[in-house]
Amino acid sequence: MIIRPHTPKDAVTLLQLFHDTVHNVNIQDYTQEQINAWAPESFDLNRWQERTKGYFIFVAEDDSGIVGFAELETNGHIDCFYVHHQKQGLGIGHKLIEAVEEKAKTLNLNEIYAEVSITARPFFEKKGFKVQEEQEVSIRGQKLKNYKMNRFLI
Repeated sequence: MIIRPHTPKDAVTLLQLFHDTVHNVNIQDYTQEQINAWAPESFDLNRWQERTKGYFIFVAEDDSGIVGFAELETNGHIDCFYVHHQKQGLGIGHKLIEAVEEKAKTLNLNEIYAEVSITARPFFEKKGFKVQEEQEVSIRGQKLKNYKMNRFLI
């Protein structure tokens, strides 16, 4: 497995991986209505690409293709962090968080943070992140619980 910077041609695959992961993994902690709002069937690819301008996006790839990705903003915010639903628990998330942390350090950031789903919270806790606040966010008319979590890079 390798971790590499994303290229524009990865966009469709990343969007599909996001959708499939939410629908197959996060469904254990959220209702179908919440999942459909979070990762709708028709998500605008141009909007997906526009929102990540200026992000550092890391792609995990193995012999089967793209198996995960993570997005880091210049302020230390991790926006998306997803591992393929059939590749959970294989160390892909670990490699992605290492890449994010390494980049954050080169940006001289003291902290990285994310809004983390119920499902992802245990992973982030294992990686040293601490819950700062439980939140309820509204997405396309649905309310979802998540956690604002952070980790200091000292």
